[in-house]
Amino acid sequence: MQISVSRDVFRLAQVFTISRGSRSEARVLTVKVSDEGVTGRGECVPYARYGETLENVTALIEGLQGPVSRAALYELPAGAARNALDCALWDLEAKKAGRRVWELAGLPAPGPEITAYTLSLDSPEAMRAQAAKNAFRPLLKIKLGTPDDMPRLEAVRAGAPKSTIIVDANEGWSAEVYADLAPHLVRLGVALVEQPLPAGEDEALIGMARPVPVCADESCHDRASLAALEGKYDVVNIKLDKTGGLTEALALRREALARGYGVMVGCMVGSSLAMAPATLVAQGAMVTDLDGPLLLAEDRDTPLLFDAEGVHPPEAALWG
Repeated sequence: MQISVSRDVFRLAQVFTISRGSRSEARVLTVKVSDEGVTGRGECVPYARYGETLENVTALIEGLQGPVSRAALYELPAGAARNALDCALWDLEAKKAGRRVWELAGLPAPGPEITAYTLSLDSPEAMRAQAAKNAFRPLLKIKLGTPDDMPRLEAVRAGAPKSTIIVDANEGWSAEVYADLAPHLVRLGVALVEQPLPAGEDEALIGMARPVPVCADESCHDRASLAALEGKYDVVNIKLDKTGGLTEALALRREALARGYGVMVGCMVGSSLAMAPATLVAQGAMVTDLDGPLLLAEDRDTPLLFDAEGVHPPEAALWG
């Protein structure tokens, strides 16, 4: 078995801004696992918030010794390196078996899922213009996370009066800011609030009124995260770059649902190759947020199909 890692850069259609900074391109790692003349592929997006860089994730992958299996990958930390390897192994197994990944995983054949489209953090005027341009989309996600977010929220609602709106604060609010905003979120018809408080300070959510469902993102990585979420969150955001791949993402989904959480399936800003495995986890999810390719100016060959029905499962030529 041979493993290779390469870096790929995809230009964004426009500058993308969240509370932690801006970017104009997506920098990803593509992992290929080859065995008996067959190659499987996976993609990950190392994320600085979790101490990951292109360099240290590459070193972790290239430092693996001997044959690699999906079970053995659990010796690696949940994160980008394990994600790309796990997804590449699923792709390899499917190609060698001549079957689709969902068949191998015992899942029903997937279909399209409506996905959120993300509006990046900007001035209220610019965000209203973004919202108006995308008002035809049924689900919009707004990047917020500053003490002065009310004008932005009002502007987006004015620009897209019929769209369902979800909000992502990216850990940018304090408990006081969130408490002040909560009634207005209800008034403006916000359907979900994602990670309003920093992951290390979310104890403040215990006992706090949650008139809008609150979703754990940075506070939820894998199944081991679930115990600490009780009483704080209503929904968990499953991202393969956090769980460490499709294997753990499917397991996290099962356990989260069993514990009574709603499920959101999200993504980092990556290509269709990164989103492809996540479409399987997104089946029937409360919220699907796999819009990474929609934010790009360029994508992989055989990209995912996005249309009025949502994001479609991948063709075999892309993954799985």
